[in-house]
Amino acid sequence: MRIARWLADRWVLIVALLVLGYLALPNLVVAALSFNRPSNRLSYDFNEFTVDNWRRPCATADMCDAVVRSVQIAFLATVVATVLGTLMAFALVRHRFRGRAGVNVLVFLSLATPELVMGTSLLALFVSAGVPQGFWTVVISHVVFCVSFVVVTVKARLAGMDRRLEEAAMDLYASEWQTFRRITLPLVLPGIVAAALLAFSLSFDDFIVTNFNAGTTVTFPMYVWGAAQRGIPPQVNVIGTAMFAIALLLVGLTSLRGRRTSRVAPTPTPR
Repeated sequence: MRIARWLADRWVLIVALLVLGYLALPNLVVAALSFNRPSNRLSYDFNEFTVDNWRRPCATADMCDAVVRSVQIAFLATVVATVLGTLMAFALVRHRFRGRAGVNVLVFLSLATPELVMGTSLLALFVSAGVPQGFWTVVISHVVFCVSFVVVTVKARLAGMDRRLEEAAMDLYASEWQTFRRITLPLVLPGIVAAALLAFSLSFDDFIVTNFNAGTTVTFPMYVWGAAQRGIPPQVNVIGTAMFAIALLLVGLTSLRGRRTSRVAPTPTPR
């Protein structure tokens, strides 16, 4: 009876932990394989424990070049998409203008468009405009589909923000710029950071849109796809584990900073 009562009180937490464990299982497998010395290049079973993969993460120069290129593309696409998406989110939430509903539809239409359709459409656009496929066409393509995710994420943050805080700051003789810098931006910043992390992740691991518009440019996902035909080196698991750990660390630091800010913020008392 005690066990049944304990399970009945905590079944939601148990189900949530099981779902999180299921979602994290592929990442744990990749992390385990990063310490594996496979018996051959086409084998993915755990053969022998080793740390040589982490000591020499760049097994081949082509793989390291692909990783650096993917990071460069993801960084540029994230910066541009975050700036444009944040401005669009502020315009859609804070202003009323003609065509606002149509812009909202276009934003969600980009989210619902299959990557195959988006990749071929962008390829047709670049070919008809006479733009050679390469590094910059990949950056432009990634900005196109990352902007929508940034807009949706920042809009959700803006919609949940209390406008009375800004009104109180302006009642205390703060200028519009001071109100934005001291009130609005700190409150919206967690949403902007989350949108930037999401955009970077989507850009770094994109394959379909990149494959259509890359030309001779080889990113990390394209390198993995090509290496799968002749055997993926175990250092690929090292790169994947490192990227997952960095993303987890950034999310943890952002969450910790948000909790500290909420603790420091004074709680208004009724008079």
